[in-house]
Amino acid sequence: MPALRVMTVLPPREHFAEAEAGAIAILVHRMARPGESVVGRALLGAPYADVPFLAVPRVFLPLRRQARYAAGVARLVRQVRPDLVEVHNRADLALALRRWCPGVPIMLVLHNDPCGMRGASTPAERTLLARQVAVVAVSEWLRLRFVSGGVQACVSVLPNSLDYTQLPPPATRENLVLFAGRVVADKGADAFVAACRTLLPRYPRWRAEILGADRFGPHSPETGFLRQLRADAALAGVSLRGVVPHAQVLQAMSRAALVVVPSRWAEPFGMVALEAMGCGAALVVSRNGNLPDLAGPAALYADPDSLPTLTGAMEQLMNDAGLRASLGAAGRRRAACFDSRAIAVQREHLHAEIVRAWPGKGLFQA
Repeated sequence: MPALRVMTVLPPREHFAEAEAGAIAILVHRMARPGESVVGRALLGAPYADVPFLAVPRVFLPLRRQARYAAGVARLVRQVRPDLVEVHNRADLALALRRWCPGVPIMLVLHNDPCGMRGASTPAERTLLARQVAVVAVSEWLRLRFVSGGVQACVSVLPNSLDYTQLPPPATRENLVLFAGRVVADKGADAFVAACRTLLPRYPRWRAEILGADRFGPHSPETGFLRQLRADAALAGVSLRGVVPHAQVLQAMSRAALVVVPSRWAEPFGMVALEAMGCGAALVVSRNGNLPDLAGPAALYADPDSLPTLTGAMEQLMNDAGLRASLGAAGRRRAACFDSRAIAVQREHLHAEIVRAWPGKGLFQA
């Protein structure tokens, strides 16, 4: 059977370029296969060179910005005539394409909680959505959120993945405590700094770093939260390195003795935790969202809003090299279940099933 012609649509704020890619764009690039093109907003720099990229054309209509983006994507769909359109994380965009391009199978991949998403926030909206497009969640936690409130819907789970060919080779572990990702309160960056301020004076041979900023890419704003965190980090002895290329994040994880993911918000998947496990770092995470299902017994758990709990978990690992090695090995074994080669096969089968079922079903009911 020939490969399907898939058009993958990024959220309008994502950039399909190596130096600017956010989490979704990185995952889309990782999973792209022959016959696939990626659609997104026009870039200032060069897009990834190994995957065809189509910039969404500007549409001069009296519509809201999101609707203009959807109208531009619809123009590309009608021009390219793909076998399937895979929309990432925008329920309203998927529904608009379903209306404007009714003959094309539409697959919606959810990376965030749909209960806070335009076009999916109520049970009635989610029920309608699941009857119009094929809904896919990146975790079982997200699937359960979609069907909450009594929603009867068929929702597939296709987890995020790791490309093991991109992971750095094992390196000598340094006395480094690492935070990576968006530097915002929801991710617990301030809790990490507060814990380091308590611990680093006790452990002068250790150091701590934060990789990231408020947003991905080189033009992230200097927020009030970041300004305050910068001052607190200076007092705590924590280095804020800002946004660095994704490859450098993975290299830092391969050297760090432990990685801390103290998220306050309910992580829909927990990609930073998965990457840390794949790199063999010992892990401290919160119990919010999908993190417990993802990390299982391969992490220590701590409440980001309980400083004694967070410092206690971090200190336990800083004091116990054997426990760090044990958790790191358990994390590697657990992360192997998310190898991108296996997930890519699952994705291809899911695409084929959606295309096969679309003419006969039209509606996707449980």
